[in-house]
Amino acid sequence: MPRPRSLTPDRLAAAALAVVDRDGLPALSMRTAAKELGMSPMALYRYVSDRDELERLVVDRILDGLDTTPPSGDAPWPERVEAMAVRLRDAVARHPEAVPLTLAHRHRASGGLRWSETVLAILTEAGIAGPRRVVALRALHAYVSGAIQLEHRGPLAGPGTRTIAALPGDRYPLLTATARDAGGVGADEEFLGGLRMLLRGLGR
Repeated sequence: MPRPRSLTPDRLAAAALAVVDRDGLPALSMRTAAKELGMSPMALYRYVSDRDELERLVVDRILDGLDTTPPSGDAPWPERVEAMAVRLRDAVARHPEAVPLTLAHRHRASGGLRWSETVLAILTEAGIAGPRRVVALRALHAYVSGAIQLEHRGPLAGPGTRTIAALPGDRYPLLTATARDAGGVGADEEFLGGLRMLLRGLGR
């Protein structure tokens, strides 16, 4: 296959991300990315050394457009953190198959680093510091990433909820009742409701 005339990191990341979006994360490899670009796998090694570097380019592409501007300081700190969490969700949820990559490489992606720095500044202003601040940031990352995966792989409106609702009510009365209630909860309500519970806990 001919070598592309201008293979930029952004073009390479776009091709790799297209593979992940279409075929899932396990499908990503040097071979599949090269095929997406119309080049040989050996030629791709001129631009990236291995899959790990390819993954980092994908995460850079996902997170570089993330708005990390601090929200207005006039709002209470939980509302400001909530705004940051929603921005991260919106950026990552466009590519749900790539969520594991954002977890693995966010410490290298400039967009993710800027997001964390802004959130840490808000937490610090709220008096959350030291080990408590560590746990707070980790909890926020865990919540956003977990919520995205649940929304796309086990949504409340999905078959799992219906299966649970049909369990014997005498053995699982609360679980079946909760599953029936889940049918009326939308994705945004679920995400924001859980996030606000988390933020209330951080404020104690």
